[in-house]
Amino acid sequence: MKTLSLKGKYIRLRAPIADMNEIINQLYQTVMLAQKVLPFALEFIGALYIIFILNKFSGNILSLLSVYPRKLISIPGIALYSYIHQDFNHIFFNSIPLFILTILVLLSGLQTFVCVTLTVTLLSGLAIWLLGRRGFHLGASGLIMGYWSYLLMSAYRHTTVVSIALAFICVYYFGSLLFHLIPQNVKTSWEAHVYGFFAGLIASYICPSLFCEKLSGFCYQLHQITI
Repeated sequence: MKTLSLKGKYIRLRAPIADMNEIINQLYQTVMLAQKVLPFALEFIGALYIIFILNKFSGNILSLLSVYPRKLISIPGIALYSYIHQDFNHIFFNSIPLFILTILVLLSGLQTFVCVTLTVTLLSGLAIWLLGRRGFHLGASGLIMGYWSYLLMSAYRHTTVVSIALAFICVYYFGSLLFHLIPQNVKTSWEAHVYGFFAGLIASYICPSLFCEKLSGFCYQLHQITI
């Protein structure tokens, strides 16, 4: 610890090496936690593939659980549409970013993950049902956009070394998701992208704060170092 004198006043400066060691320790603990939540993330993605296989063997009967705007029979799809996929390419290209973002959200704790998932799914599904174009809306893209926006907004609202690191991963590797907010293909549910994105922003306010909840060892307290 160093002390400087400035016009009779003394200012204490923390040793930068000590601060760097704390930051490195926080990041190390985050990596260790990511390894712990990895099996849960794999099970979550695996469940989507099981649903996909069952849907194919049943003649796509489960696709009826997707969202068809303003049809009363489609109301259950509001909660289920994110977990139904049309074909293998659909689920494969969704599962890659979903797997990584699932791990990042799980770092906030299992309770937070459940809260964010339900909030994004229900709000985006309801918005699609009320305002979407006629047609079947299905797939996890809305959930992906919701996780992505949740992580970015949480980093803004709860600025820590770790939250900024996660936001950097989101921007660097998944920055192109921003372009999915613009309608590009008539066969693509851009509504799910847009509503999922805004649902994720809402989730950052109503779900437990990033790195501030602890549940069954899933969440390590990572809010000590702020910048």
